[in-house]
Amino acid sequence: MNRIAPLRKEHNKDLNTVLEITEAVMGFVPNSMLIMARNPDLLAAFAQLSTVIVVRPGRVDLGLKALIMFEVSRSAGCQYCVAHSANLAASSAIPVPKVEQVWEFETSPEFSEAERAALRFARASGRVPNTVSDAHFTELSRHYDEDQILEIVAVIALLGFLNRWNDSLATPLEAGPRDFAEQHLAAGGWTIGKHWSGVSPGPPPRRAPSLKTRLFLWLLKRWAPKPRGV
Repeated sequence: MNRIAPLRKEHNKDLNTVLEITEAVMGFVPNSMLIMARNPDLLAAFAQLSTVIVVRPGRVDLGLKALIMFEVSRSAGCQYCVAHSANLAASSAIPVPKVEQVWEFETSPEFSEAERAALRFARASGRVPNTVSDAHFTELSRHYDEDQILEIVAVIALLGFLNRWNDSLATPLEAGPRDFAEQHLAAGGWTIGKHWSGVSPGPPPRRAPSLKTRLFLWLLKRWAPKPRGV
């Protein structure tokens, strides 16, 4: 069902910098962001938050962040975000066989005790109601300091927004993450479900970015990291 159609990239010239950075990091522009582009201020705010949490170098490796995104999304039931997270993990130096075994992280020799602790925490965080306990924090603290734990919680909280956004809108899944998930995740139970890609792009946006958003986009353009391989 076409709930709200994504916009075409060419309809979002004011947001080119955001979309270019996203494409450099992920290899494509997610339909979730092209739906947000109907409200440029919303997309700019999301881009700023996700840049701080995911793109900016931190104390937690991007590959582990992607695995955490996978597990919290799997726990929450968002197949769109599961496919995205697995694809991001594989593009962030996590070996594909390890991504394929994330379903069995508790027993797979591919995962360290530190990774298992983070993924258990993510799994508990994605449940409704949330089942995170003091025991989860005790286990995390054996492997991570408080700043690293905050990074992990920030990643989980960001995915909380994305899980609800994409599951509610039945966001159509793009070809890249769909192909990866069908090849590497289907054996573990992944299905595309309501996120099939039979959707026509929507019309140009009617709302212009606010002055605050234009200032953010100007600053982002000056900061923007170079695409991979440049």
